[in-house]
Amino acid sequence: MVAALVAVSCSKKEDPVTATESTQAPSVAAKSGWLTSYDQAQKEAQANHKLLLMDFTGSDWCGWCIMLDKEIFSKPEFKEYASKNLVLLELDFPRGKKMPAEITAQNERLLMKYGIQGFPTVVVFNSEGKPLGALGYQAGGPQAFIAQLEKLRKG
Repeated sequence: MVAALVAVSCSKKEDPVTATESTQAPSVAAKSGWLTSYDQAQKEAQANHKLLLMDFTGSDWCGWCIMLDKEIFSKPEFKEYASKNLVLLELDFPRGKKMPAEITAQNERLLMKYGIQGFPTVVVFNSEGKPLGALGYQAGGPQAFIAQLEKLRKG
């Protein structure tokens, strides 16, 4: 169901870039503007006719995930695009922060359901819940990432 992933990813067991490079303090909440409830995200995507972007991440240990957030998701250009076109869902698999049991269970179920094998993996769905494709970290900043999202949207 999920397209082949880019070669640049972290596994749940090892990471090429250590999380100590992150200067962010551990936090239970998702990034600003991101949901953590799959059901809520699905409903919002359907109601607002937006794409659902699910970010499978190891936010506090996966170097590529941290780079994706720093170089793309946290940039004003991506945030503006997302506010108009996307419902953002963070599915986090942290090592150093506690998450509510129901969120952890939900994230594990979705990991298995979509066959996620590395982080970051970004799975994109249309507003009806049809999978459009998967992305990972890629160089080029928000412009390149948004271009890939637009390709998925247009099929």
